[in-house]
Amino acid sequence: MIINKGTLALGLLVGAGIGVLLAPEKGKTTRDKLKKEGLKIKDQITEDFTEVKEDLSKTAQSGKDKFKEDLKDFASKTSYTTEKAITFLEKQLAILKEKNKTLQQTS
Repeated sequence: MIINKGTLALGLLVGAGIGVLLAPEKGKTTRDKLKKEGLKIKDQITEDFTEVKEDLSKTAQSGKDKFKEDLKDFASKTSYTTEKAITFLEKQLAILKEKNKTLQQTS
């Protein structure tokens, strides 16, 4: 999209330049036309850059939102895995406590 608009602007500038060289009209008339076309091109380029800027901003925000969502999912999955690890360790601790009881002497 950016390349196409840049190509369009470049084509307009080249066309305007060729128009000046081949213009059968008076110099003032040609300059006025060029000025008018130059302003149109400037406005079009400004509009295109604004559009590109908005597109980039939307894309960046979308990526940021996706990253936040992925991070939230990762945290959730990690939490479940951590819970499983804690449960496993608690079971192992209970087994060790029972083994330790058998080793304790009663007086």
